[in-house]
Amino acid sequence: MSVASHPAPQTKLNSLGFAKPESETRVVVAMSGGVDSSVVAAMLAEEGYDVIGVTLQLYDHGAALAKSGACCAGIDIHDARRVAEEMGFPHYVLDYENIFKDAVIDEFADSYLGGATPVPCIRCNERVKFKDLLATARDLDADCMATGHYIQRMMGAEGPELHSAADANRDQSYFLFSTTPEQLEYLRFPLGHLPSKDATRALAEKYGLKVANKPDSQDICFVPNGDYAAVIEKLRPGAAEPGEIVDMNGNVLGEHTGVIHYTIGQRRGLGIGGLADPLYVVKLDVDNKRVVVGPKEALATRIVPLAEINWLGDEPFEATPERRIAVRVRSTRAPREAILRSTGPTTGEVELLTPEEGVSPGQACVFYDPEGSRIFGGGWIVKG
Repeated sequence: MSVASHPAPQTKLNSLGFAKPESETRVVVAMSGGVDSSVVAAMLAEEGYDVIGVTLQLYDHGAALAKSGACCAGIDIHDARRVAEEMGFPHYVLDYENIFKDAVIDEFADSYLGGATPVPCIRCNERVKFKDLLATARDLDADCMATGHYIQRMMGAEGPELHSAADANRDQSYFLFSTTPEQLEYLRFPLGHLPSKDATRALAEKYGLKVANKPDSQDICFVPNGDYAAVIEKLRPGAAEPGEIVDMNGNVLGEHTGVIHYTIGQRRGLGIGGLADPLYVVKLDVDNKRVVVGPKEALATRIVPLAEINWLGDEPFEATPERRIAVRVRSTRAPREAILRSTGPTTGEVELLTPEEGVSPGQACVFYDPEGSRIFGGGWIVKG
């Protein structure tokens, strides 16, 4: 007599993708003290996960206490600790001040002095949060690390993929393009599927979190009120040396008090009024201490050279010399159609089908699926 075979029952995965009970799944939550990461921690704790909260102190604690409107400030450490106490999970504050200065702040200053427009938040994710903090999470025997970023991790045919957030207004993919495939295996982003920030705040209310109505951070944490030049002058005394403002033919139009006070695409505050047509900063000639200005059309860029490319596609980056993709060259701009060409393992160039204004070295160029939500990585814009 034959015995009918029955398929083995499928192993049910928990919400973080592990085939074991929530109580046996340890997750380290990177807590900035804001509403987003607080909701992630509270949500996972309520679901029964073994949650450990970790907050990074990234710069001088005394200065942090005096400053609001930025992540990782002193009041934020207090808020993160309070959420952990209310939800009943352990919380640790790690002093990463020296690591942060070496990996993020110093490069920010040097990049700015070199005439670039850096994005330190990307470097912080890449070199601190998703490197040193992630290593700490592994040391704590965590199965994964969760953050409050608005981005989605989805499983594809070749493994986890990075996708834009469901809410385009909150999407943080521009700041996370350098996340590697290995990091993506370990990371979780529980808020990426939410339809709006209001939904996040509603969850904070549900969990009774006092940070439910806390304002979002606006500034770069170590740049008070967005005054980049003041920070550079403090970090690199004597950096603001005066020089000439010239047109594209080299004609002197005025003087400036330091190249660090200007950015590509800037129109206001040039100090060269009285001209018939508006002029914009089109180039920063650091070696000669010159700010070069020109008409708006001079800002249009079609070819964008890239370095330090992080590729998140299924096939190797160099396997296809030319790809049709969409790219974002500023965090505030929507993706635009482009052609990506590889010129080496981690170098390439993007040809914008419609020229963009104000493309600046030091910014990121992030790659998107032109017909979907997937992110294929990106690279750093360099001087051509």
